Amino acid sequence: MLTIARLFGKSPFATLLTHMNKVGSCMEKLSKLLEILPKMEVDKIERLASEISALEHEADITKNDIRNHLPKSIFLPMDRGHFLEILSIQDSIADLAEEIGILLTLRPKDLCIDVKIDFQGLYKKNADVFWDAKQVITEIDDLLESSFGGIEAEKVKTMVEQIAYKEHEASLLKQQLLKQLFCQGDPLPSALFILHVKLIEEISSISHLSEKLANRIRMVLEIK
Repeated sequence: MLTIARLFGKSPFATLLTHMNKVGSCMEKLSKLLEILPKMEVDKIERLASEISALEHEADITKNDIRNHLPKSIFLPMDRGHFLEILSIQDSIADLAEEIGILLTLRPKDLCIDVKIDFQGLYKKNADVFWDAKQVITEIDDLLESSFGGIEAEKVKTMVEQIAYKEHEASLLKQQLLKQLFCQGDPLPSALFILHVKLIEEISSISHLSEKLANRIRMVLEIK
């Protein structure tokens, strides 16, 4: 496997994709956890949550390695601060996946029963935004070859606009589920109510961070 230092020699942006692939692994594992949540198999849920935490740790190590091997004198076609901000947003998504995994282990048998909140559907809606944002990251080398302009830049701008629309749809679903939670007939115990709200908020943050990530790429295009 290429080291981060060698990846910088190959392309300064190959490191971002290396890290983003680690984040994607966290998201894939979280998807599996949510798929088995209705089965209420606690042991499997806890095992998958632990695996997400391990993957998040790998993403952290990769992030720190990238930072440690990013010389201040390196020539980048984008501002060094923007590069590090993009890396930080990516890492925040991995952190979020770990946090959601942990929350799902707290009261797994009490989730999706009385209130019937479709956490899996909410996740799929938000994860769709993430995968589109990940695709934008894969386009960076092509942007580099086109000097961040031309047809490739227009393609990425269109992708970012589509991501913004999908994030809006995910936000509407969040509002709908929160309304459902607050309007349900029999009130939940306080701890369980808070857990439901927290999960809806955290899962919905995936699309928010993903849109933010895509917008940072577009911002780089706009200042070129």
